[in-house]
Amino acid sequence: MALAIMILCGIIAVVSIYLVAGKLRQKRRTSKYHPIGGTVFHQLRNFRRLHDYMTDLAAKHKTYRLLNIFRSEVYTSDPANVEYMLKTNFENYGKGWYNHNILKDLLGDGIFTVDGDKWREQRKVSSHEFSTRVLRDFSSMVFRKNAAKLTNIISEAADSDTPIDIQDLLMKATLDSIFRVAFGVELDTMCGSNEEGTKFSSAFDDASAMTLWRYVDILWGIKKALGIGSEAKLKKCVQVIDEFVYKLISNKSEKLQKSEDASIQLKKEDILSRFLQLTETEPNPKYLRDIILNFIIAGKDTTAAAVSWFIYMVCKHPVVQEKLVMDIMDATGSKDTANVSDFLTILSDEALEKMHYLHAALTETLRLYPAVPVDAKVCLSDDTMPDGFSLKKGDMVAYQPYAMGRMKFLWGDDAEEFKPERWLDDNGCFQPESPFKFTAFQAGPRICLGKEFAYRQMKIFSVVLLRFFVFKLSDERRTVRYRTMINLHIDGGLSVRAFHRQGYKFS
Repeated sequence: MALAIMILCGIIAVVSIYLVAGKLRQKRRTSKYHPIGGTVFHQLRNFRRLHDYMTDLAAKHKTYRLLNIFRSEVYTSDPANVEYMLKTNFENYGKGWYNHNILKDLLGDGIFTVDGDKWREQRKVSSHEFSTRVLRDFSSMVFRKNAAKLTNIISEAADSDTPIDIQDLLMKATLDSIFRVAFGVELDTMCGSNEEGTKFSSAFDDASAMTLWRYVDILWGIKKALGIGSEAKLKKCVQVIDEFVYKLISNKSEKLQKSEDASIQLKKEDILSRFLQLTETEPNPKYLRDIILNFIIAGKDTTAAAVSWFIYMVCKHPVVQEKLVMDIMDATGSKDTANVSDFLTILSDEALEKMHYLHAALTETLRLYPAVPVDAKVCLSDDTMPDGFSLKKGDMVAYQPYAMGRMKFLWGDDAEEFKPERWLDDNGCFQPESPFKFTAFQAGPRICLGKEFAYRQMKIFSVVLLRFFVFKLSDERRTVRYRTMINLHIDGGLSVRAFHRQGYKFS
């Protein structure tokens, strides 16, 4: 009897193995994978023009694979696939171990690097903070103050007919702004009075570039273990960043503690103070460091880069520049306002909302030059995308805002042209596109919390600059390129000349 049972079990096992093997063979036959566009070595070879190289591939295949030694990397410009990743099957596409491992040295366990409960916790708290009127009013005040300071610097350059690197100034202005909003600290890198702040800014930019390099450098883990090359430099940059940020957190924590001991009510307008206020126990400096650095990379580089590309676009399209000035004057009623201080008092949120052409021009800039040109996720389990192609667990899957902005199948034959009008209806009112087509701010549950925050900052800086200056490129013959890093900076800066508009006066 026992022998018969063993034989029966053996037969069942053999049949089961045969059936499973048959299903696996059938799966291999029925599964199809996206066409191969190239390899990681092609990315390395084209690193300086990486996003244009990937745009060329996207023009051939809406979605394609790049072969890596360790995994397949899938890149898509198909809005249906993007919506599936970012919304429909959101839980299956996260940052994963791969992205977290690359980003963690710079951004730690911040909102841009984590999934699951860590992400949900930070998203919930951050969402509440961004929705408060206190932060909105405080940030608007900071943006206006730094826009005025920037205007003063540009005015002096215009008086002496001196070219300026507008990207460098905007990076300093937005860094000053985000530090005031995030830490409640006057960094003042615009005027160069804070040497520590200048060192931090330089280290942060270099760390960002070297972090992105990890995505194409298959040897970065070995370099890190040996402490050589780009990884040695990244480590030094992160040390500079950490020393500066931990010092700020410590000082802010002590200041708040002293104010509570002395029963002095301090204004808790900045983000760090509000996070410190939320913690009932002794705050974890590493947790605060990660949160704040993620805010900084979101609020400093993105808006500064976007406004820099915007200035570049209006220099290349002077007719658009003049249309923008008319839009600003109509919305603010400031045709006869010749004083910057007076102008800032009438630059209300209501006036900004009326500037549909400005909103269209900024959005058109972001379509062509998105602050984050590519965004990668990891497929957490085997899946099939809406286009019918399969993905394997562990595949890196990325959507490409830079490439998508240049796709003719999405934007028409004039996709590579700068045309703010494409965002306006027949009445001249701004009309948005699907966030799965215009992906500059992500979409779905991870849609950028600071979208309105970013637009407000971009508008305030753009309005004040265009209202009082005419901008022209210092060298019309120069080819302007991007620097390949996490955010899309203009490589080598943007040299422009500023000229006073008629009737200008600064005080």
